[in-house]
Amino acid sequence: MTKYASGILDIVSRPGGHLTAEQIFWEMKRRHPAIVMATVYNNLNALCAQGAIRRLRLEGQPDRYDRTIRHDHMICRRCGELTDVFIGDLTDRLRAETGLEVDFYELKISWICKKCREKEASAEREERSDSTGRERGAGSAS
Repeated sequence: MTKYASGILDIVSRPGGHLTAEQIFWEMKRRHPAIVMATVYNNLNALCAQGAIRRLRLEGQPDRYDRTIRHDHMICRRCGELTDVFIGDLTDRLRAETGLEVDFYELKISWICKKCREKEASAEREERSDSTGRERGAGSAS
C-alpha cells in the first residue's frame, strides 16, 4: 500500500469522520504537501474497490467516505449531519423474510438532529414573540 493510500485509509478509519474527498484532500495536504486531488480520488476509488473503505452516497451532497465495520447512519434532513448507529446486522432477518440472499445493505435513517431542532424551536419562539409584539403594538396605536 502506498503512503497516500495508507494515509487516506487512516483518515477515513477514524470513528464518526464521514469526510468528503475534498476534506480528505486538505487533511492529506497537511501531511503530504505535494499531493494533488486526482491522487486522492484515485486512492479513494481503489480503496473502495478493495473493500477497505466504503463510499456513502447522499442525495444532494458530495460523496462521503467511511470505515467498513458494520454500522448504519442517521442523516439529519436539515443540515446533513451523519451519525453512526449500531443497530445490529439485519442480514439474517432480511434473508428469512424475503427468502433471498442478501449481499449487502445500507440503512439510512432520516431525522432532525438536536442542533437543528433547537434552532427551529428558537426560531418558532422568536416568531411567536415578534407576532405577539406586533399585535400589542397594533392595539396600542388606536
